[in-house]
Amino acid sequence: MITFPGSLDEDEAARAVRRAGGEPVALWHAERDLRGADAVILPGGFSYGDYLRCGAIARFSPVMGELTAAARAGLPVLGICNGFQILCEAHLLPGALTRNAGLHFVSRDLKLRVENTRTAWTRAYRDGQEIVVPLKSGEGAYAADAATLAALESGGQVVVRYLDNPNGSARDIAGVTNEAGNVVGLMPHPEYATDELTGPGTDGLGFFSSAVSALAGV
Repeated sequence: MITFPGSLDEDEAARAVRRAGGEPVALWHAERDLRGADAVILPGGFSYGDYLRCGAIARFSPVMGELTAAARAGLPVLGICNGFQILCEAHLLPGALTRNAGLHFVSRDLKLRVENTRTAWTRAYRDGQEIVVPLKSGEGAYAADAATLAALESGGQVVVRYLDNPNGSARDIAGVTNEAGNVVGLMPHPEYATDELTGPGTDGLGFFSSAVSALAGV
């Protein structure tokens, strides 16, 4: 779990990892050591106050050099909200996240459809499964050029899609993966949907249990 200056959701993500049966490892942005982590989550928040562009400065944090090399070697990596923005800025995922349509911050529970269950982070779901996960972002509209969007569709790299597009994302895209399927980024917050008491249900838990079971070889 990497914490950047301005990260807000690392505690919730760590709690989700524990609920899924994993053991969270705290990582600091200024260190060049992943501490033997078997998977890494970049949590939501406002790294460096979203100065310049969301994720643009965090992308140059010392830990990102180690993470980039490890991700390209197959390490499972999940970027949530600001973490998704950072992964795009680091070119570990294609496309970019831009200002929401209407320029309003969106904070509400949303219905998503799981499009790809072959990634390290979605294998616990069924193809086409509809889930409810909270979204809270002001710059969450996914954008890419026509060729990139076509490649994502043909390669099965769209991971989750909005059923009620809240922010103007191209092709209703809520999350994507790299070609290898080990790096996933999504704007909604699955860590806030892992407990019936405090969330809209437990639909988000599958992102974390997927990685835990994959690493365990189950």
